[in-house]
Amino acid sequence: MAASLGPAGVGGAGPSGFAFDSGLEIKTRSVEQTLLPLVSQITTLINHKDNTKKSDKTLQAIQRVGQAVNLAVGRFVKVGEAIANENWDLKEEINIACIEAKQAGETIAALTDISTLNHPESDGQITIFTDKTGVIKAARLLLSSVTKVLLLADRVVIKQIITSRNKVLATMERLEKVNSFQEFVQIFSQFGNEMVEFAHLTGDRQNDLKDEKKKAKMAAARAVLEKCTMMLLTASKTCLRHPNCESAHKNKEGVFDRMKVALDKVIEIVTDCKASGETDISSVSIFTGIKEFKMNIEALRENLYFQSKENLSATLEVILERTEDFTDSAYTSHEHRERILELSSQARLELRHLISVWIQSQSKRTKSIDEELELSVLKISHHLNELKKELHSTATQLAADLLKYHADHVVLKALKLTGVEGNLEGLAEYACKLSEQKEQLVEACRLLRHISGTEPLEITCGHAEETFQVTGQQIISAAETLTLHPSSKIAKENLDVFCEAWESQISDMSTLLREINDVFEGRRGEKYGYLSLPRPMKNNANLKSLKADKPDSEEQAKIARLGLKLGLLTSDANCEIKKWEDQENEIVRNGRNMSSMAYSLYLFTRGEGPLKTSQDLIHQLEVFAEEGLKLASSVQGFSKQLKDDDKLMLLLEINKLIPLCHQLQTITKTPLQNQVFLKVDKCITKTRSMMAILVQLLSLCYKLLKKLQMENNRWVSVTNKDSVDGKT
Repeated sequence: MAASLGPAGVGGAGPSGFAFDSGLEIKTRSVEQTLLPLVSQITTLINHKDNTKKSDKTLQAIQRVGQAVNLAVGRFVKVGEAIANENWDLKEEINIACIEAKQAGETIAALTDISTLNHPESDGQITIFTDKTGVIKAARLLLSSVTKVLLLADRVVIKQIITSRNKVLATMERLEKVNSFQEFVQIFSQFGNEMVEFAHLTGDRQNDLKDEKKKAKMAAARAVLEKCTMMLLTASKTCLRHPNCESAHKNKEGVFDRMKVALDKVIEIVTDCKASGETDISSVSIFTGIKEFKMNIEALRENLYFQSKENLSATLEVILERTEDFTDSAYTSHEHRERILELSSQARLELRHLISVWIQSQSKRTKSIDEELELSVLKISHHLNELKKELHSTATQLAADLLKYHADHVVLKALKLTGVEGNLEGLAEYACKLSEQKEQLVEACRLLRHISGTEPLEITCGHAEETFQVTGQQIISAAETLTLHPSSKIAKENLDVFCEAWESQISDMSTLLREINDVFEGRRGEKYGYLSLPRPMKNNANLKSLKADKPDSEEQAKIARLGLKLGLLTSDANCEIKKWEDQENEIVRNGRNMSSMAYSLYLFTRGEGPLKTSQDLIHQLEVFAEEGLKLASSVQGFSKQLKDDDKLMLLLEINKLIPLCHQLQTITKTPLQNQVFLKVDKCITKTRSMMAILVQLLSLCYKLLKKLQMENNRWVSVTNKDSVDGKT
């Protein structure tokens, strides 16, 4: 049940979300894409050689460049004006900048026009061939106006995100205070649409961010919001069902608090400012400290007075103090601890020797002293490299062992069992075990953060640490609620959702560990943005052996567009499902399952969600096609209760769905070969068509069901009246 309601939370979109994606965001990107060729063309124009004689070919080439610049400016101005028309508060500023750009483009075109050469210079006509000053001025004006439009467009995007966040917060406040289940369903539906809009806006912003550190922070905040949306649904429903249960309220409040923090974090990132006067904390990573320290000592080769001895000693001490996180950890083996302490001691000794040689070289620089200084630099660098290896081995081994040990999720299964049995003693025992597991994983994340190697991975480690810390406690409170109310279906569903979040984070940690190892071993170039799409290989290799590959920008954009439309359809399907009073109706169950799977496919197109491999995708599509056939069977059963006209109308829709299900099954069974992206494209297109029919079927079945109920009620009413009349 929990998984099936996913799209109502974040998948799909309302009209406003789609309008922004297809409108302003695309227009803004078009402005940026137009700017690049402009810069290239203007540079070519200004840098042409000032030969006294130019061939006709050269003159024509220069004219073509000038015309190309003017055409590009024309496209740029159209995009800018479209943005201005959608944003009245900035319309005047954007239009002024567009007018300047248009004037500059026309000036450049005029100055490079060959036809002006036919007129004598006495006419007062100045061209680029006689003086480049005019075109340089026009180019500066053009680039200045382009920059203005880009900055103004960026302000529009930020304003859209802030407005969307404020809407989400306002609806969350209403959700916190709701007392009736009917009111909650109504408000949560609105909340789901608002979260979809916010997800689209922030997703596009994340893709456009150039700073990898900010991008990682945005990804972490969005991950929290995505997972917490489903938690919010079940936690709130549990509170409404059990209003006097303290653990249920604690569970719900935890979700609300975490979502509010994540929403604030997103605004901090897009506005580039800290809340409550916070200052950015410097990196606590040991690897980052070692890298900076090595750069400082290597700089001594060129400049002996680059920094003071005291600063160098203090920097090393800070690094070695941080290694205490490893040596003080209860999970570090005796061998690792001894080796870390030994290498730390050797690094201190080598630094003392380096400082001694350094002092000598400052007073008297000879070849032998320079050689000894070089040797000292190499020795301390070697010891620090060995220390890095030992720390990396310690952290990754601990993480790998924990992931392997907890892969079967025994504790979570035990908590679920004790909950449905109402076993309070068992709850206390397994809650204690989960707390211990949580502390182990939190410690592993803390150590991984030290050796992650890059700032984005440090941020991801911090996000994983926080997630285990918070989710672990929430699972315990959800289990307590179920144990107190063992027959409660919603309490069981709520615990399942939190356990799924924990399992998902375990899976994410496995990916994180792999990325950290790749960076350490020099394989940093590989990206995991599209884990789902495999690299084509020879000899029709098995899916399991295929590695991840990133599609080119055109393919990725096409798949993303298809996915967005799929997401919108899941939202439409969920709106239709909510109309049904009987949520356990066969048609509703089939439709909900299809919507849930379509939402997973939508996440796949964004490089997110539970589908991580091509095998996952193919399996999901096979199940989706089977569910579509089940839906067709359910609708056919329902159609037998209808009159001929209504029955025919319904069967026409079913006859559209069944062939699509069979076609999708055929596509999934076709060998991949080297047509991976083509196959993904076909599959998602078919899925989208099936979802469009699903929305139509749900709407039509609901109307026909209501009509059937009204006719039955009328028949019962007439029958009762006739019966009474007969007795009279």
